[in-house]
Amino acid sequence: MEPRIDARASKVAMNVVKHLVAANKALHDSGLPVSTQELMKIRASQINGCGFCLDMHVKDAAAAGEDPVRLALVAAWREATVFTEAERAALELAEQGTRIADAAGGIPDEVWANAAKHYDEEQLAALVSLIAIINAFNRMNVMIQVPAGDYTPGQFG
Repeated sequence: MEPRIDARASKVAMNVVKHLVAANKALHDSGLPVSTQELMKIRASQINGCGFCLDMHVKDAAAAGEDPVRLALVAAWREATVFTEAERAALELAEQGTRIADAAGGIPDEVWANAAKHYDEEQLAALVSLIAIINAFNRMNVMIQVPAGDYTPGQFG
């Protein structure tokens, strides 16, 4: 598959990506565990069909020491016993936030309340921000058809 445009050669695309990357870096100081962040990025990318982001986040998580079994079970997190209750709440919020158009009224109150049991207000803000950022990246990559498979962990610093 060939990308529809070379985003790296586009001033507009690179300017947008630069700001998304900066926003994503702010999440590292949020107190939200990096492993939870990667699991959420993987789940949203699965839902959105973003092969490039799946390639990146699975490889980055593995390089950071994430258990391969957990990585393999992200799509089946409801049935898998390898995730904590906090991770389950984050994954549910990631799913609901990614599929926001599927639910009239947005995120159900019980999904939000469950996340709020496990995360403080700053971490909740990080969860919401992460969902918005990964969905933006997914949508850009899917629309321009960025191919997957060649990512090297840490490639983008």
